Amino acid sequence: MSTTAPADDLDHVDERLLRTSPLKKLLARPELGSLVGALAVFVFFALLADGFLRPAGLGTVLYAASTLGIMAVPVALLMIGGEFDLSAGVLVTSSALVSSMVSYQMTANVWVGVGVSLLVTLAVGAFNGFMLTRTGLPSFIITLGTFLMLTGLNLGLTKLISGTVSTKTIADMEGFPSARALFASTFTVGGVDLKVTVLWWFGLVALATWILLRTRFGNWIFAVGGGADAARAVGVPVRRTKTGLYLGVAFCAWISGQHLLFSFDVVQSGEGVGNELIYIIAAVIGGCLITGGYGSAIGSAVGALIFGMTSKGIVYAEWNPDWFKFFLGAMLLLATLLNAWIRKRVEATK
Repeated sequence: MSTTAPADDLDHVDERLLRTSPLKKLLARPELGSLVGALAVFVFFALLADGFLRPAGLGTVLYAASTLGIMAVPVALLMIGGEFDLSAGVLVTSSALVSSMVSYQMTANVWVGVGVSLLVTLAVGAFNGFMLTRTGLPSFIITLGTFLMLTGLNLGLTKLISGTVSTKTIADMEGFPSARALFASTFTVGGVDLKVTVLWWFGLVALATWILLRTRFGNWIFAVGGGADAARAVGVPVRRTKTGLYLGVAFCAWISGQHLLFSFDVVQSGEGVGNELIYIIAAVIGGCLITGGYGSAIGSAVGALIFGMTSKGIVYAEWNPDWFKFFLGAMLLLATLLNAWIRKRVEATK
């Protein structure tokens, strides 16, 4: 003889045992709002901008998105972990400058400069992580200080060593062709010329998504972003996790810096200032919360794609490019509002 469970008992069933509809799962995804926005931006410029859908146009859009997306991925993970990095933009330039100047001054194979640059860039990331976890100061203050120091070092050391605000050419040095092939080459797919940065971008998005969804470290990232004290109380290594996230930003800054160097041969010491805000904007448009604990790597990629479509779509539409930042700001607000609305709807239906 069977009995029916009291209604009160049903209210206390573990929600992990309840079936969730595909629609609810879709609405719970952080990148949903940005996907809707990306589709709207694509249709908008496809209708209004001549050349937007041509192979050359698509290649240009993907290139612009990839150069931003390579950095938006680790910045998104860092934001999910509850922190910021205001030095990310100038760190890209620092990476390129170190690689160029070490190679030129040592008159060695350029791969020596590339290797030294990797070590220096990772050291900056480790410094940010160390200062954050040991001093207890907000990441905003720590990385703002790093931003100012790197900005001064980039300009001061470049002028001291090179005598100008830009580096000397290293195009004729040994190893340059192979380094350019890795960091700045072009390949063709279906009639579309693509930069190798697109492959770096896709690879980093896939790696970051796997880390977030399939590894213990990914669980730690969400935990420390949701609350560092609570995460520490259940055994999460908060210091190691946050330092690892800053090392991830540094590694991607190294990749971006080498692309900058081997694409143009020389580097201007003042480049990169302000790019850190664009990386953060891409992550926020992609669904990351400013408060941490929520977001995805795929969302950051969609945010970067929106940036690429908007920046190049305005050019193809022959509009005044001065309006670009207006559209970028509007998209940031709309995406944030849409993401907040979706989260409220999901929470209301639980």
